[in-house]
Amino acid sequence: MESKRGKIILWTLTIAILGGCLWALYATGFFQAMGSPERMGDYIARSAPWSHLTYFGVQLLSVVIAPIPSNITAAAGAYLFGLWPSFLLTWGAVALGSALVFLLARALGQRFVENFVSEKLSQRYLDLIRRKRDIFLSLAFLFPFFPDDILCILAGLTDISFKRFFLLVLLARPWGLLVSCMVGSATLSIPPWGMALLGVAGLAVFLLAMKYGDRLEQAVIDRFKR
Repeated sequence: MESKRGKIILWTLTIAILGGCLWALYATGFFQAMGSPERMGDYIARSAPWSHLTYFGVQLLSVVIAPIPSNITAAAGAYLFGLWPSFLLTWGAVALGSALVFLLARALGQRFVENFVSEKLSQRYLDLIRRKRDIFLSLAFLFPFFPDDILCILAGLTDISFKRFFLLVLLARPWGLLVSCMVGSATLSIPPWGMALLGVAGLAVFLLAMKYGDRLEQAVIDRFKR
């Protein structure tokens, strides 16, 4: 009974906080600024001298309230603050947000997840996370065409430990964000054909890893057992 009451309280608080955050974003013009890094940069700059805190909060909410595009906000932050400040703020916010949605999914269960993830996406990814777990999450976090935030929510329904999940987030999620920050700070410029080549190469690596990843993992384990 106490457990059920605790879930109801947690559920109510979560809905109230997320609803308040959505209203605040709407009222301050955030959704109108989502179209480009320039407009997003103007939105963040308006909150000076609290612009760094605003940026961190927006990046945190980009994980919790999908589908806010964290890559656009990362590029905007890099334009405002420079490469490394924006990257470190983004990394911290995304790691914290990933942990938060994972723990909420684990505490509140399937009903919570259904409010954020469609049945189609759940069916597509949940079984993969359960069967392939570490290798699938690592590769999905590395490549930009996967819904990272949704995978973090679904991972909360599996038996992966929080420590293991959080380590994967810390190691695998930053790289795409770093590229976005590099582009936003003009440190890196990638032409369309270069992006296409990177996408094809990444897909090839992903498919090979998904097919032979279990064998490779077992071979490494057997090697260390000797």
